[in-house]
Amino acid sequence: MKVYHGGTCEIKHPDIVHSKDALDFGRGFYVTSYRKQAERWARRKALRNQATAFLNIYDLEDDLSSFRVLKFPKIEANWLDFICACRRGAKIYQDYDIIIGPVADDDVFQAVNFYFRGIWTQEQTLKELAFAMPNDQIAILSQTVLDLSLSFIQSVPMEDNHEQA
Repeated sequence: MKVYHGGTCEIKHPDIVHSKDALDFGRGFYVTSYRKQAERWARRKALRNQATAFLNIYDLEDDLSSFRVLKFPKIEANWLDFICACRRGAKIYQDYDIIIGPVADDDVFQAVNFYFRGIWTQEQTLKELAFAMPNDQIAILSQTVLDLSLSFIQSVPMEDNHEQA
């Protein structure tokens, strides 16, 4: 399966070391199956860092059954609680090699943040998120799994960093 990572440099050999800790699915290397989503991420990072945006393209093994995979097929209560726990620094992601699910991006962050802070109930938050745009993130959480399952195809510098950022 072709997947994408948006950033500010070419990444031929991704690693876990450069990941932040309190991300949606924990510390890992994140890709998406949505090219436009990765392009938006790349443009945002480039604007923040005054750098060139790059779209990195990879092949992810289709058969992930030999790995410990957690999949959230849609925005739901378990997904919401998992993300909030990871953002609070819980290491619950360490039980898995790969986690796949929706992104708590800018479009849904405020709702998740209201739940995270105890302002909204889980039910209110999920109702608000029901209309979020389709997206996904695939977090590869183990360097060994990353090395075995992800192959670099190419990196494309994006000329127009300001479009749709």
